[in-house]
Amino acid sequence: MKSKKPARQALPDLLKGVAVVLMIQVHLTELFAVSEFSENLAGRISLFLGGVPAAPLFMVVMGWFVGASQAGFGRQTLRGLKLIGWGFLLNIGMNLHLFLRIFNGTSAIDPLPYLFGVDILFLAGLSVIIIAVLRIFLKNRIAAWLAVAVIAAAAGKYLPSFEGGQPWLVYLFSYFYGLSWWSYFPVLPWLAYPVFGFVFFLIYEEFNLSLVSMKLKLKLVAVLLVIILITFKYGFSVVTDLEAFYHHGIIFALWTIIFLLLLTLIFSLIASRAEDLLPLKYLKWVGKHVTSFYVIQWLIIGNTATLVYKSVQLPALILSFISITAATSLLVWLWSKRSAFRYLG
Repeated sequence: MKSKKPARQALPDLLKGVAVVLMIQVHLTELFAVSEFSENLAGRISLFLGGVPAAPLFMVVMGWFVGASQAGFGRQTLRGLKLIGWGFLLNIGMNLHLFLRIFNGTSAIDPLPYLFGVDILFLAGLSVIIIAVLRIFLKNRIAAWLAVAVIAAAAGKYLPSFEGGQPWLVYLFSYFYGLSWWSYFPVLPWLAYPVFGFVFFLIYEEFNLSLVSMKLKLKLVAVLLVIILITFKYGFSVVTDLEAFYHHGIIFALWTIIFLLLLTLIFSLIASRAEDLLPLKYLKWVGKHVTSFYVIQWLIIGNTATLVYKSVQLPALILSFISITAATSLLVWLWSKRSAFRYLG
């Protein structure tokens, strides 16, 4: 008798869905919105929502899934290489209109930072490979993995800069650390988040946290909420300064983990009480298809941005968010059904 495949957990998919939808709105704020919006309070709130609850949350959940995976070193490494390959293809696809303008001479922008820009798929692929390598030596030792997370969050501030050096060296090291403007998600400090996610899975399994009572969860939410409220001004100031956010250090990384713990507990409580709500079902579906969702939204936004760069007012910005999210959802649904369509007729 064949053993049944373990049921897919709903909460991680829900969190990934939340993260990628928030990424859409912040991409629009950064690329579509007029400066008056992106620089005022509403724009800063948009940056915050597209900051901590987006990329860090996505990477923590990815680390959880890496921990839960039974795949060996070879399969995990292959998966990481595929994500890196998707990252290069996405850079080409999302900037295709810009590259065409550069090629025909209507734009004098250097194409290399856009071709080699360090987006989140590169971070995801490199993180999967690094965790696969470290897992050979560290096994499931929670303390050792916590040390890796802390070192990753802190180390980038103390490594020598390659700014102004050989161009190929600058581009290469931008995937790992540095202050290049096109290095949005370098391994240091961002590796900390998938490693923290990996640790969360180990702790969850080791201490059987699925049995934690509702009362204890509510108490923990209250404690974490007080901490976040007291320190929120600090966290908000870092997230809304994009250079500081992309190249932050250990203090902000720890603040982010506390925030994500609070967010996860809140969504856990909501999902346990209202898992059949249509918005939650939609977000879980998005999370289940998060890679294709992320790629498609960037293909739309990236190529449209060259036409409307920082010229869209708030009403049109809201309409853009609705229409791009809807179009992305439709295209992801069609992509997910492609194998079935082959056999129609």
